[in-house]
Amino acid sequence: MSHNTFGHLFRVTTFGESHGPALGCVVDGCPPLIPLVETDIQAFLDKRRPGQSRFTTQRREPDAVKILSGVFVEERTGRQVTTGTPIALMIENVDQRSKDYSDIKDKYRPGHADFTYDLKYGIRDYRGGGRSSARETAARVAAGAVARRVIPEVSIRGALVQMGPHRIDRTNWDWAEVDNNPFFCPDAKAAAFFADYLDGIRKDGSSIGAVIEIVAEGVPPGWGAPIYGKLDAELAAALMSVNAVKGVEIGAGFAAAELSGKANADEIRFGNDGKPLFLSNNAGGILGGISTGQPVVARFAVKPTSSILQPRATIDRHGHETEIETKGRHDPCVGIRAVPVGEAMVACVLADAFLRHRGQIGEGRAWPFPI
Repeated sequence: MSHNTFGHLFRVTTFGESHGPALGCVVDGCPPLIPLVETDIQAFLDKRRPGQSRFTTQRREPDAVKILSGVFVEERTGRQVTTGTPIALMIENVDQRSKDYSDIKDKYRPGHADFTYDLKYGIRDYRGGGRSSARETAARVAAGAVARRVIPEVSIRGALVQMGPHRIDRTNWDWAEVDNNPFFCPDAKAAAFFADYLDGIRKDGSSIGAVIEIVAEGVPPGWGAPIYGKLDAELAAALMSVNAVKGVEIGAGFAAAELSGKANADEIRFGNDGKPLFLSNNAGGILGGISTGQPVVARFAVKPTSSILQPRATIDRHGHETEIETKGRHDPCVGIRAVPVGEAMVACVLADAFLRHRGQIGEGRAWPFPI
């Protein structure tokens, strides 16, 4: 299987399966002399870690990360810093229950990659889905933590803004609320509703989808490139690569199709500091594939978890029609834990964009531009 690596200068390769002994990643292209210790990474893995509430899978994984290479203790300062060589990160799996999948080893879960993996490769790891499991995203979160150290001036935050057909009230948006509920939801009233709503979904043995919004603040103007190197295209590709993601939009996204040209245009004036000031941000902080200096805003849609307790019609690999009920421990809304995953993917793209911009342009240009 190919295509386990993404990025250009800041490159990430993930490895491992859901029920294998371990998973992890190799980060190549990280600049040297960046302070990095395991606790810098662990804090973000803890946000994604399963089993922290009744609304996520009850698989108990500590997700303890180990840095295997790419760091060294600087003699002069006593700090552990990156060396510029590949950074290998490993996370052991400790709570696999492969026997839960013995009943479906020959059956294909509708909506899951079981069918296409078997069709393409002639073999699949049915234990939790192997590489197609959301468990793979733990390695992405670890890589994203390293990426954040490359661009410390950029703040990257995510929130769940929709569950099923139910959207938050954006007038209630409070970033401080995101860490106060198990949904990473910025609206306290919506979070309370989601708790009851998802309890009902769980009791029915089903699952539900969600929409996640990621906001990156502090991105300077100039990152990204025109045509085939657009920053929004890179973000869309990165987010679409996440398990269960079925759609991505930047800024106003699909809603822009409903706006007039004047309403959609982000008009410009000069602020009190004499610098350009955009009066709106329908572009999501990106014009022509290049960052404007506004917050970069992306949203992505996560489909309902394919592994559910309800019976569904399917076929098996021997050519028979049958039914399937999935046992085991699964997320009733995998979109919840997709929040830190989305943050990580955006961090990796932005770290890569920073390094590419610096390599081509240097420190870039500042307003006022020379005429």
